[in-house]
Amino acid sequence: MKVNAITLRAGNVIEHNEKLFVVQKYEIMQPGKGASVIQVELRDIKTGNKDNVRFRTQETVERIRLEQNDFQYLYADGDAYTFMNNETFEQMEISGDVIGTPAVFLQEGMIVVVETHEGEALSVSLPDSVIMEIVESEPVVKGQTASSSYKPAILENGVKIMVPPHVEAGTRVVVKTEDSSYVERAKD
Repeated sequence: MKVNAITLRAGNVIEHNEKLFVVQKYEIMQPGKGASVIQVELRDIKTGNKDNVRFRTQETVERIRLEQNDFQYLYADGDAYTFMNNETFEQMEISGDVIGTPAVFLQEGMIVVVETHEGEALSVSLPDSVIMEIVESEPVVKGQTASSSYKPAILENGVKIMVPPHVEAGTRVVVKTEDSSYVERAKD
């Protein structure tokens, strides 16, 4: 659908030079003389390459609508992850490059949102947080206070995170999938 360039926002997907790009950042610039322009930082969905483009604010661009469907994570085979559409029961194999670093938090049976365009997966959104068990943590050093210090710990999936001193091995914790940060102890 055609839209004015001035309406572009971060997260929008547009077609530019016969390629699909996602808008990362935008800035509207109003020079003292002449027409306003919008400076847009774009990332190529297929290659990941970034590009900066300027559009006149009244210029039209082709904005792409993406399909969003709930998929259930089934299993991983190397760098290929298999998901099942919850409505049609069709299976889709998605590369680890599309999922990115949150792939380490995928758990069997987890429901994720997959954005597709013409049947091709463009992104996978995991839940905001997951519950994981700590398998290894360093002992508390005497004199550390709970408010200012954190210690390293290793989760069941091998990811290292920083946790408060009172958290020990065997404890189940809530972890943000976005940046692998500790949120709180899991309420069982």
